[in-house]
Amino acid sequence: MSTPPGPSAHPGAHGPDAPAATAPGSTLALTNIGTLVTNSPSHGDGSPLGLIRDAAVVLDGDRVVWTGASSKAPATDNHLDAGGRAVLPGFVDSHSHLVFGGDRTEEFNARMTGRAYSAGGIRTTVAATRAASDAELEANLARHLREALRQGTTTFETKSGYGLSAGQEERALRIAARHTDEVTFLGAHIVPPEYADDPDGYVSLVTGEMLNACAPHARWVDVFCERGAFDGDQARAILTAGASKGLVPRVHANQLGPGPGVQLAVELGAASADHCTHLTDADVAALAGSDTVATLLPGAEFSTRAEWPDARRLLDAGATVALSTDCNPGSSYTSSVPFCIALAVRDMGMTPDEAVWSATAGGAAALRRTDVGRLTPGARADLLLLDAPSHVHLSYRPGVPLVSAVWRAGERVA
Repeated sequence: MSTPPGPSAHPGAHGPDAPAATAPGSTLALTNIGTLVTNSPSHGDGSPLGLIRDAAVVLDGDRVVWTGASSKAPATDNHLDAGGRAVLPGFVDSHSHLVFGGDRTEEFNARMTGRAYSAGGIRTTVAATRAASDAELEANLARHLREALRQGTTTFETKSGYGLSAGQEERALRIAARHTDEVTFLGAHIVPPEYADDPDGYVSLVTGEMLNACAPHARWVDVFCERGAFDGDQARAILTAGASKGLVPRVHANQLGPGPGVQLAVELGAASADHCTHLTDADVAALAGSDTVATLLPGAEFSTRAEWPDARRLLDAGATVALSTDCNPGSSYTSSVPFCIALAVRDMGMTPDEAVWSATAGGAAALRRTDVGRLTPGARADLLLLDAPSHVHLSYRPGVPLVSAVWRAGERVA
């Protein structure tokens, strides 16, 4: 992620607003932390969040090298007193659509007056994206990334899917790859208008020329397996073709109604099945018995006034759950993970602890990352400081800008 450089650190600096950053060979201790979320039971109170009270964390360059009681923190080159505030791992947003042109304000306004959401609205963004220049698309992407960073997101995934031709999809992925390694090829978002009478011809394009152009820029392959988009057989062909090029599958699954998406994701070893709003008992059991993460996207339900995913059902069954924004101009135009945490607690049956875990360690699991989503020795030094004594305030005080500082790879960036 491209960000402006953080302020320089000064040895011996104290106070929660003192500048703090670490350079190679330079160490920084954040002490007097009210509650430290490590996401490692062995480093804390034994809970999934691995909470440490009155804690400290030590960074060396871009890595975490020590966590523990504040009174036992080792000497470091630089020091910041957290003033009793909470420190969490940076949020890991594992599902977003940030390479796009235009917006869909009119569609949202109409939906709030009673029009139902459907996949077809994506065509509006396709037209605007195709008309935008590279510079316009990149500037829009960078603006949303800065917005997300200010709210604590330090790792993000983003997709193509608004170009829907070989050249346009390759362009979107090339732009995205300049900002993150977590890039997803979503040529199978919808069937574009020019292929409306030949959906199988479009699948052939996606699995052939388009995939060949896009695979070098992506890590993942995704498909919108949904009515109005792609059926199970089409989705299987696209995901299998992507896997043959070394891309790991993820699936937009079971958002608008029951369907084959979740079962297909599990069968193909997908990293995640995303949305998971309409699940059968067999779908829940399949997710619980697999390594496929159920990524829930409450911003979409908020924006479309749809039925909320039942996170409690998935968690009680033993499935791994992630929370992400689904930031996109049509159905979830929010870059705020804290907002999604509050929605998940209020409307999806999650506890505050579960929601925070899912937005950090859960997102890391959905991206198959072990270096982010936790604050333990060896992890990347991605962390955020809340203007609150506990992570619970993220759902207790919804809508309040509680993130007061962010470090990414050891650099204070917001």
